Amino acid sequence: MPSTRSRSAVSSIHKKRVLPGQIIVPKSAPKRFYGHGLPGVDAENLAGTLVVVEGADGSGRSTQLVRLVEWLEASGHATVQVGLKRSTLVSEELDKAKQGNILSRTTLSLFYATDFADQIENTILPALRAGFVVLADRYIYTLMVRDLVRGMDEDWLRNLYAMALIPDAVFYLNVSPEHLIQRNFAKDFALDYWESGMDLGLSRDMFDSFIKYQSLVEAQFKRLQKDYGFTIVDGNRPADEINEELRRKIALVLAGKQ
Repeated sequence: MPSTRSRSAVSSIHKKRVLPGQIIVPKSAPKRFYGHGLPGVDAENLAGTLVVVEGADGSGRSTQLVRLVEWLEASGHATVQVGLKRSTLVSEELDKAKQGNILSRTTLSLFYATDFADQIENTILPALRAGFVVLADRYIYTLMVRDLVRGMDEDWLRNLYAMALIPDAVFYLNVSPEHLIQRNFAKDFALDYWESGMDLGLSRDMFDSFIKYQSLVEAQFKRLQKDYGFTIVDGNRPADEINEELRRKIALVLAGKQ
């Protein structure tokens, strides 16, 4: 069950900032699906809040999500986290399948869609019904962008993810490919095969392929932003500065002011 929340809403947000420990009682906005949704689910009765943080590996998503969870729970909100490859149904199988680097683009796409659908039904919807703040470490936008870069049909993808709920807020941490490559090496001392787009034949050199692939991903994110309306956040800045911006904007969402 979610944590007990104060029944008195904060009258105002000083300079649109939330102080540590300050409680904002969420004002639930009616939820909608992007398309047909899931059978038997009345999205308008979901009381929680769905917040998505998008961005490439090395963009600082994990750092920001950890800080957001600490802030939200210190402010009296129950939280649940979801993300790619976290389904109990297919996450292990997906990891194993990717290790061989031989998956076709359609198989890879459907694997991720299955992972996402399982989390929607068994994690996201129950948490929202209970009034939780659900924090998604990437959502359908990353999945669509990856597939679009690999030449998948956009109409097919939009229909595939018509089951997805429209989030209350989406933030895309936009980091230049040059910064991403430095951060990935600082963290793992290596580059990921799929995150470097090596399956696309962009270059035999993984460094060069990474830069080209992430540039294509960035361009697709900015194009989709026009349709999906998510907020592009400059992820090249210090983590504290980014976190302050995210807190401020999420506080406005929770207060029903955005």
